[in-house]
Amino acid sequence: MSRRRTNGNVETEDKPSVSSIIKKSLTTDSNWEDKDSFLDVIYWVRQIFALFNGLAWGVIPLTGILGLALFFVINCAIVFLYVSRQSKIDEDEFGGIQELVKEGLFTAFAVFLISWIMTFTYLHG
Repeated sequence: MSRRRTNGNVETEDKPSVSSIIKKSLTTDSNWEDKDSFLDVIYWVRQIFALFNGLAWGVIPLTGILGLALFFVINCAIVFLYVSRQSKIDEDEFGGIQELVKEGLFTAFAVFLISWIMTFTYLHG
């Protein structure tokens, strides 16, 4: 629980726990009152997927534009499917589906590239 001071009054603000956010993210038709928590779920799912995707591409070994294109297509498709099928939220509250698909994309791309390059170099270099 955190405290916040507004106009001399102290209000308590309950922050959701990590376990409750994970449980809610895995439940179909969850109600997301806190938009930041939903965006955090999208961000971290994308980062975890990017890490595993980079490791897989390095082990396969997949190289070139095909690996990059597949990463973007699969990563964006996972977020799109999660938002449209699993969460059942109103995309317009978040600025549209484009904003949700872009959430954390380039940091995930960096994680993907680092894990892909390091795995490929270690195994095949």
